[in-house]
Formats: sequence, structure tokens, C-alpha cells
Amino acid sequence: MNQHFLQLYADFIVKVGVNVRPRQNFIVRCPVTMPDFAHACVRAGYEAGAKTVVVRWEDDKLTRLNMEMADEKDLTAMKPYELRSYLDYAEDPDGCCTLAIHAEDPEALAGLDAGKLNRVSLARRTFLKPWQEYTMNDRVQWCVAAVPAPSWAAKVFPELPVEEAVEKLWQVIFDVCRVSTGDPVTAWQEHVTKTKARRDQLNAWNLDHVHIVSSNGTDLTVGLADDATWEGASSKTDGGIEFIANVPTEEVFCAPHRERVNGTVYGTKPYVYNGQLIEGWHVTFKDGKVVEHGAEKNASLLAELLSTDENSNRIGEVAFVPASSPINRSGVLFFNTLFDENAACHIAFGAGYPTNIKGGSAMTRAQLMEKGLNDSAIHEDVMIGAPDTHITGTTKDGQEVTIFVNGEWAF
Repeated sequence: MNQHFLQLYADFIVKVGVNVRPRQNFIVRCPVTMPDFAHACVRAGYEAGAKTVVVRWEDDKLTRLNMEMADEKDLTAMKPYELRSYLDYAEDPDGCCTLAIHAEDPEALAGLDAGKLNRVSLARRTFLKPWQEYTMNDRVQWCVAAVPAPSWAAKVFPELPVEEAVEKLWQVIFDVCRVSTGDPVTAWQEHVTKTKARRDQLNAWNLDHVHIVSSNGTDLTVGLADDATWEGASSKTDGGIEFIANVPTEEVFCAPHRERVNGTVYGTKPYVYNGQLIEGWHVTFKDGKVVEHGAEKNASLLAELLSTDENSNRIGEVAFVPASSPINRSGVLFFNTLFDENAACHIAFGAGYPTNIKGGSAMTRAQLMEKGLNDSAIHEDVMIGAPDTHITGTTKDGQEVTIFVNGEWAF
């Protein structure tokens, strides 16, 4: 593995992705299997001027042991310090920012009780919601990136010895994250500029709804929330600090109206949910709500996801990604939402982003729901883009515009 690229990657996601500001607290979540990368990010954080860098280690095997052997009532009994350990930094006058480094085994929890996993996950998300409001509303800079932990690499490249699989996955990550260019900052500046231009065009059209079709049977009409606004590439905090929430990112996304989604959509990539794979899935919507669903593998897990709470069977996001994205061109199925969602157009079951509503970050959840934004404890991105995806939009004054032709931007 190229150490120079590793440090370039760490520097980029910390100094540009998160955009750590002087005197901020910087919280890093990282798998225990990847200490060298965590250390590179800590170094980059301090170089950027962070006053404190806190690393929270995560461990797939430990998570599985806890989920398998502890009682559900004990797993859902969260302690106040778990929330305060984030809020104490968020409420610091100097503020905070956060980086989540993903590298988990996509089937780390395979074979465990799906209902128990879902209930524990829901309890945890609900308990941590005061912290999640900071990231969902872009009150702090946040970034999600990934590194090839051995168990994940082995899933992506099962035909290779583990060490070779890790090496190969590093190379693919460097390629799709534009690190292999040797100058990721310039490469990303160009990418962000192009993506912003498409975002601005979608906003200029003032769309009422979009219609997504492909030959696999997808025929979906998505009405947009009132005062919806398209976002893409980079985001800004309330204080005007720019950051890139996902590295990589290829999407331009918006908020559907929670009651104006109709039709059927077929998944085009497997989806990892609570450490287990859902494959060959489809859902049918009526007036925003899923009324029928199925899957070739783990259909019961899809049912669990859609019944997490009263609004998990509605969508909070619709996102457009061209089939020519570097992630899709790599030909690799990553079994990791961060990458796979940037290979294909997608929707997200559950909560929408307040920032997708004009002035939304200053609104209450009740006000946002009046605009049509969905609210839920979950936000689960699932891939629906196909090579022949065709997308048209209808403006509020009734004009039809072409957005995608054969899986690619039409403008």
C-alpha cells in the first residue's frame, strides 16, 4: 500500500472533507483494525489547528458478541454519558467537527436475530438524536470516508488472499476518491464545480416532481417537498464553513414530499442493513407509503427496516448519480453504502435532511413535516439506478425537462 497516498488521503478527508478549523474539537470514529489510518487523521487534524482530537475505536467482533450475548433490555438501556460524550464537544464555544471512518464487514452480524438488531439500533439512534440533529442540520462539519479493513476487503475480493484483497481495495479507494491523481484537492475542486452546476440547474428549473423509469420495471414518480432545494458535492455549516459530507460523493439530491411518491422501484445493488445483505428487492409506493415489497434474499429484513417506526416506510431523499461515476466504472460491488450509493441513483427510506428545505435548518421537525419532509429514526440509502435509467422532471409551471438519458446526465 502506497504510504504517500495514504497520507494524501488522510490529509484530504481531514483538511478538505471535514475542513477542520483552528481550535475546533475533532471527533474521529475508526475501526480498531486500522490504527495507522486513524493516526494519520489525528496528525492531519492537529496540523489543521484542532485543539483536541478524540478517537472513538469501533470493533465488529465486539459488536457481534454484544448483540449475540447481551439481553436486549440491557443493550437498549443507554447511559447519559454516551450522548454527553458528543454534546460536550458540540456545545464547546470552539465547536466541533467529526469524521466517521467506515470499514466494517458487511455481514458482521449475519445470522443474528434481525428484530433484535433493529430494535437495538432504533433505541440507539433515538437516544443519540440530539447529537444527530447537529449533523443532519449541518450545524457541524461532518464527513464519512472508508478504509479497507481485512474483513470488508475479503468480502469485496473473495478470490484473493486477505492481504492482497486489502491492497487491491486500497488501490480502488484511491482511484475512486481521486487520490491516485496525486493532487486530490485540485481534482475535487473540479468535480465539486461540475456537480454544483448541475445542482444549480435543477434548482433553476423549480421542479414539482420527477419521473424515473428503467427496463427492469422501475416506474416511479417522486413529488418534491414544498420549498425543496437540491444539494450536491459540498455543504456549508450555519457558520459558512464548507465541507464534503461523503468521500466519495457523486450525487445531487433532494427532499421528496412524504405523501407524493407513487409507483414501483427495483433495487439494482444489494443493500447492507444491520450487518446483513438484502438482495433482489423491490417496493411499491402509494401516496408516499410503501404498500408492497419483496426481496430475493432477506425479505424479512426488508420488512423489519420498513417497520422500524411509523415513517420508515416513506422516503426522505431522492438522489441522482450517473452510471459513469468512478465508483460504477470501477466494476466493483463494495457492499458498503458510502461507495455503492455513489455508483447509482438512489432513494433513502426514513428521514430527510432539513437542509433540503429552504431555511429548513432553522425549522422544527413539525414545521418540516408540514413542508412534506419525512421524519424517522432511520435514513437508509438503497440503490435504484440502472444503465438505462431515464429521468424527466416537470416544472411547477408544467414544462417537461429531461434530466437523465441512458443512465447519464442530459445536461
